[in-house]
Amino acid sequence: MIIGIHHIAIGVPDFEQALTFYTEVLGFEQVEGAQFSGKNDAVEAAIGLTEPSAKMAMLRGGNAHIELWEYTQPPPKDLRSRPCDYGYPHFALEVTDIVAEHQRLCAAGMTFVGPPVEFGDSAAVYGNDPFGNVIEIYEIRNPERAKIANTPIAQGALTHHATSE
Repeated sequence: MIIGIHHIAIGVPDFEQALTFYTEVLGFEQVEGAQFSGKNDAVEAAIGLTEPSAKMAMLRGGNAHIELWEYTQPPPKDLRSRPCDYGYPHFALEVTDIVAEHQRLCAAGMTFVGPPVEFGDSAAVYGNDPFGNVIEIYEIRNPERAKIANTPIAQGALTHHATSE
């Protein structure tokens, strides 16, 4: 039984810069980390790559986890996309006071397509982290709609990966 989404993985070209950005600027907490290089049967079986080299950090923020990866082997391809492309083109961070958060993130180096856009009971705008990955900031203003975000599935009830190792 699927009970919710645990994490979103993000590949980055500079692990330390990404870790600093996602923890110090976006406020995620590192709850796990790993590094591997070369022959590792378990890693190879799980991810389907031969003799990979990578650093990983699992980050928790509110009801979601982000898993940062910097692979050096095999050499990564740049898959950054536009919001309209197929695949996983963005993830959204729920915020309060979207105008203030937009200003704070701009000052911290994020770029946005413009100011937050009002949609009645919500507001949103897309931006990019320092590596070009698309991140939406999203504010829910309707109390009834906000209740959906407080269900067990939305709160990230699945915690096995981050806590059992």
